[in-house]
Amino acid sequence: MKTYLITYDLIKPETSADYTRLFANIKSHISWAKPMASVWLIKTNRSKKEIMRLLRSAADSNDKFLVIEVTNDWISFNLSDAVVAWMKSKI
Repeated sequence: MKTYLITYDLIKPETSADYTRLFANIKSHISWAKPMASVWLIKTNRSKKEIMRLLRSAADSNDKFLVIEVTNDWISFNLSDAVVAWMKSKI
């Protein structure tokens, strides 16, 4: 099982329905954390191509996504205690 960082820009026009679909797709993974406004961390058995396909299924053609595998070599500042605990236990 791998951990991935997902970041995105939903390009206008964006609606709350766009975010609802996107967030539901992201939360469909085994475990997740949301450390910043447009950044998620997920723990999943899916490949990065499967993740991208899932994200794009909830997106408009002009939206932008970046999916990066995360290793245990990380550092953070001013993230919530809950997110840091998630990262320490999942990455």
